[in-house]
Amino acid sequence: MPQTPEEESLGSLVAQASAHISSLVRSEIELAKAEFRFDAKRVGTAGGLFAAAAFMAHLCLILASFTIAYVLAQWLPNWAAFLIVTMFYLVVAALLVFIGIRRLKGLAGMKRTARSIKGLKEIATPEEPALPATLPDREPVTRDGS
Repeated sequence: MPQTPEEESLGSLVAQASAHISSLVRSEIELAKAEFRFDAKRVGTAGGLFAAAAFMAHLCLILASFTIAYVLAQWLPNWAAFLIVTMFYLVVAALLVFIGIRRLKGLAGMKRTARSIKGLKEIATPEEPALPATLPDREPVTRDGS
């Protein structure tokens, strides 16, 4: 027959509280891991987009170099075609940078874990002390005994 809370021993209550706290701590750790994985995935995606933008910018540098070389060497309309391709890669690189920046701005920063831990801290610390520092009917004693 199960005992009521009034009938349970102090030891069993402490054991139950310890088990509940342990379970709560494990749950908080799992929440932190899940939020970290989510943010890490977004950072990885943004990093990949930045890498793609850097590659495209490198291609722009190569194509711009060819464009300048053809303009100076030949004064023929071939440079216009090279310039159009260079501008296309430049627009693609700018678009990738823009998307990467937007992905990084959406990071949450583990707000739920911080809020949950703050709530635990408020539960664990009492609002006012159990015993007052000085009793109201007595004055504190000083070093000289007065």
